Amino acid sequence: MDRFEYIEARLFEGETYLKRDKNVKIYDGEDKTQFVDGEIVLTTHRILWGKPGDIPKGLICLSLHLYYIFCVEEESGGVFGLGGPKRIILHLGPALPGKRPGPAVVSPFHFIKFSFKDGIDSVFYKALNDAVAAKAWQIETPNNSNLSSPTNNTPKTSTSPITSKIRSGIVGIERSIEEQHKATDQSISVAFQDLTKLMEKAKEMVTISKTISSKIREKQGDISEDDTVRFKSYLMSLGIDDPVTRDAFRSDSEYYTGLSHQIADMMVAALVDCGGIMSLADVWCRVNRARGLELISPEDLLNACKLLQTIDAPMSLRKFPSGACVLQLNSHRDEEVAKTTSELLEENGSLTPEKLSQIAHVSVLLAREQLFTTERMGLACRDESIEGLAFYPNLFLSKV
Repeated sequence: MDRFEYIEARLFEGETYLKRDKNVKIYDGEDKTQFVDGEIVLTTHRILWGKPGDIPKGLICLSLHLYYIFCVEEESGGVFGLGGPKRIILHLGPALPGKRPGPAVVSPFHFIKFSFKDGIDSVFYKALNDAVAAKAWQIETPNNSNLSSPTNNTPKTSTSPITSKIRSGIVGIERSIEEQHKATDQSISVAFQDLTKLMEKAKEMVTISKTISSKIREKQGDISEDDTVRFKSYLMSLGIDDPVTRDAFRSDSEYYTGLSHQIADMMVAALVDCGGIMSLADVWCRVNRARGLELISPEDLLNACKLLQTIDAPMSLRKFPSGACVLQLNSHRDEEVAKTTSELLEENGSLTPEKLSQIAHVSVLLAREQLFTTERMGLACRDESIEGLAFYPNLFLSKV
């Protein structure tokens, strides 16, 4: 943060506005700062940050000269590590002497992060890379002398000797990054061509599924009832008619409430089929498969599942002592799980999580939690050895 300056929010002569974004938080290295939920403005020479409405009014804001930046990259984040990129990392050269005062006198970090609440705008990210590569501050004109040096006492050259030395030492890195960006752009272009075809096919499949479903309702007598139910379940998994999207709501809380209602409606049958419980990762995959092109992030799913109890849904989010998160039917009680698992223990003599996973047709994670639940109910005994983890029937209950 020692590269930032406090300055009046206005453009200098020779400086051009490029792009704007909102709901941006600043990190000093890995540390959080007090600068949250602000508005960011990118120009040909600087990055301006201020509270919403301050920058258009010309009030005091934070300013970072682009000549400090020698590398720009994205940082992905989110629950399960599957969230989209939400942070931009700017690697900076050392603070130059004589700069204007800022929020920090000295910082132990040589990079900052801009965190975007709604995800990184690809247009903003590209504009930032282009502005850093263009080096508009190196063009010597009478109008941009205020932007090319940190103080009015320094010579009116394109950039300071210190900055030139820093940037000349990383020319190879910059060229390598530029080549990587070009290769990435080409790969993305090819990927989007394939994605467009996939989207067209997906729309066709949803249309076909609706047509077949209506025909089944009209001619239900031609096929058995079991086949009808099974085929309808396959069709339902192809897509939701009207998936809940963030754009349709005024606030995040309303969006999460609407999403939780939709999750409750579509997951009841799926939970019943898999024994009343499903890991949150599997729920995320199942929900996104049904939503088709309107995918949701793991964070959105987690926030929506937290509201299931408030809307009187027949299921709720549960977190086991191990930290595993699952979606569980309210009728799926621990006593019943322990009883069923103990019966399997009696039949097999002993069970490992892997073996129970195969018998009960559940994931190894859920099988492990079922065995631990049975142990907490006193119906099983655990044995941990070099051979692994195994559970046995509690003989103290039957043989005294």
